[in-house]
Amino acid sequence: MPFDPGGELNTFSAGVEGAGAVVSFTGIVRDVSGGLRGMEIEHYPGMTEKALGALRAEALGRWDLADALIIHRFGRLEAYEVIMMVATASKHRKDAFEAADFLMDYLKSRAPFWKKEVTEAGEDWVVSKAEDEDALCRW
Repeated sequence: MPFDPGGELNTFSAGVEGAGAVVSFTGIVRDVSGGLRGMEIEHYPGMTEKALGALRAEALGRWDLADALIIHRFGRLEAYEVIMMVATASKHRKDAFEAADFLMDYLKSRAPFWKKEVTEAGEDWVVSKAEDEDALCRW
């Protein structure tokens, strides 16, 4: 289901007392090679929510955060639609930036979503890239 990143960020920011920094990232379905008709994102309800909750809890435990937010869509999406968002809030910007970066790296490589690109040439599952896996080494 579509969501409004600005509205979500406003709601999130309003609920984080004492935070001096809020960092957010919004992901958009890219049409990298041209001709993307859409993307189909599959997940297993229950398992996905549990994994995202554990990821959020890990970020909250590793950094001095007031709160963290993860939103990820599934189902059929068109090119240039908003696909996901993370937001982090902390007293200082460093923790907020690092935690948001951590969440993004793990969402990209470890979150239980399966993505299929539908193009004019056919359908292909999106595979993990070496640089995405390498990014996890920092954490």
